[in-house]
Amino acid sequence: MLFYPHEKVALFIDGANLYSAARALGFDIDYKRLLVLFGSKANLIRAFYYTALLEDQEYSPIRPLVDWLDYNGYSLVTKPAKEFTDSQGRRRIKGNMDIELAVDMMEMVDRLDHVVLFSGDGDFRSLIEAVQRKGVRATVVSTIRSSPPMIADELRRQADQFIDLDQLAGDIERVHSDRPPRRDRPAPQSSETAPDEDEEDYEDEMPAVVTRRTPRV
Repeated sequence: MLFYPHEKVALFIDGANLYSAARALGFDIDYKRLLVLFGSKANLIRAFYYTALLEDQEYSPIRPLVDWLDYNGYSLVTKPAKEFTDSQGRRRIKGNMDIELAVDMMEMVDRLDHVVLFSGDGDFRSLIEAVQRKGVRATVVSTIRSSPPMIADELRRQADQFIDLDQLAGDIERVHSDRPPRRDRPAPQSSETAPDEDEEDYEDEMPAVVTRRTPRV
């Protein structure tokens, strides 16, 4: 990881994309450790977390995470997700936060030295290029260790620095009392198809929508 202590850095986390990448690698993320890691490398100004959420559920297992992020150093950006049933009769959730992330990054870029994008979505290549034209360094965090890789090749090539999420696992993994850390477990089995970038199969794990948005700097 190439960071300089004097750099003003902001994290932009595509929540659904990062969740899928970590799941493909077989570990859960400890978001407190994630903040500590990047805060130790540079001057961390802001950490944005983007996710689309269902409005009609009173409780879900993910709700504690959403609330924790909102009160523990993350700027939570959400919007209502769309629910539909696919051709196989499965309940699906669709929510794209690309525009919200892009707008926030371009609004912040003049006050930053370095942006860190947690996503492998190739649609962000033009956004990273625009940031670089303003003289700001851009790091992308995703993974090529899954099968197929979670990061689009054009996005990886555009970034000034690519960090494989697998390399960060030892520093940001959430350790569970009932199972060993990822490094002590067998590697996860490869999947045959990559997940849709705009669509995540959350089953019944989507929390109720969070309506407030943390003010920007």
